[in-house]
Amino acid sequence: MYFCEFLENKAKNEGINKLVVGAVITNENGEILLMKRKQDDFMGGIFEIPGGNAEEGEGIYDILKREIKEETNFDLTKVISYINYFDYLSRSGKKCRQFNFKVEVTGGPIVLTEHDTYKWVKLDEIEAQDVSNEIKECLMIYKFNESNR
Repeated sequence: MYFCEFLENKAKNEGINKLVVGAVITNENGEILLMKRKQDDFMGGIFEIPGGNAEEGEGIYDILKREIKEETNFDLTKVISYINYFDYLSRSGKKCRQFNFKVEVTGGPIVLTEHDTYKWVKLDEIEAQDVSNEIKECLMIYKFNESNR
């Protein structure tokens, strides 16, 4: 069984209603891409990593590929590593699980469609960012893994 299918089945067996993905994208300087949610959106005004919800019949890899393209204009070339997951309730009360991955992309330039702005952040600046605690934990895990290579 492929790893993504394992994650999908585990989530389903644990009563998760909605799959979500997050992508840690870095530039040539090792900085991480953060995007600011539109103010009128769910959790508006905070920064997050690119990602989003599954559409009908999509698996984790398909969600990553589509959402990265929609939110950044980049093309997914490779999933480098799995970072972590976290659970939350959506605005409508659905149990969601967000799976986070380090990915490699090509293309650009960045075109904003679902966010107000974006910024590139250095690894040692992660703790000071205006992100949710869950995204902060994801980025701290990423930072730890990168510093121990």
